[in-house]
Amino acid sequence: MLVVTAAAGEERAGCLVGFATQCSIDPGRLIVCLSERNHTFRVALLADTLVVHYLSEDDFELAKLFGEETGDEVDKFARCQWQPGPAGAPVLSGVRGWVAGRVVERFDVGDHTAFVLEPFAGEVGDDSGPQLGFQAVRGFNPGHEA
Repeated sequence: MLVVTAAAGEERAGCLVGFATQCSIDPGRLIVCLSERNHTFRVALLADTLVVHYLSEDDFELAKLFGEETGDEVDKFARCQWQPGPAGAPVLSGVRGWVAGRVVERFDVGDHTAFVLEPFAGEVGDDSGPQLGFQAVRGFNPGHEA
């Protein structure tokens, strides 16, 4: 599981994401898919850059915040540690790592939109254990239905 963050103007957003993969070696590309029903999707449509955060099992509460709350009702960033990152997109503190990517394409894939990213910055955090997987979060009550 990953958290994707975005910023457009003064607006920040972020959500828990399960659909993401590397999609090209040369040039390097990554795809992340955002539900078209959530606040992060609407901000990401206006953003030039998205930040993809890799979570460990120790980041369960962070995953819960970004998976169960909606930015339509809650300022998630008031409830966690972060700093402004590339293009103003929030970078969450204490995660396994993150990568920022320029949005080079968007396309419809059903009830989600795929954002094709060209990575240009990133950081590896502390090795804080195994990556957080779907089984750990499958009982979450999403802020928006998919």
